[in-house]
Amino acid sequence: MKIYVGNLSFNTRDADLEHAFAAFGTVVSASVIMDRDTNRSKGFGFVEMDDAEDAKRAIADLDGTNLQDRNIKVNEAKPRESRPSLY
Repeated sequence: MKIYVGNLSFNTRDADLEHAFAAFGTVVSASVIMDRDTNRSKGFGFVEMDDAEDAKRAIADLDGTNLQDRNIKVNEAKPRESRPSLY
């Protein structure tokens, strides 16, 4: 299950996300989304967990908690919407 994590500190890295969610089960991947031009965090990321029940427990337990001095927003990731072509 893919999980959205928002309101991240700009100092949060992939390993920080993985560490926070590993307490709830197997983390398949954890990534903080970075701006292409500035190489700075955009303040959100995604975690993918192996087991849906572990993921739901992580969402329930971590939503609103403090990670690196920020109260994070955690919920199930929604499918990416397709954007219209600019050309």
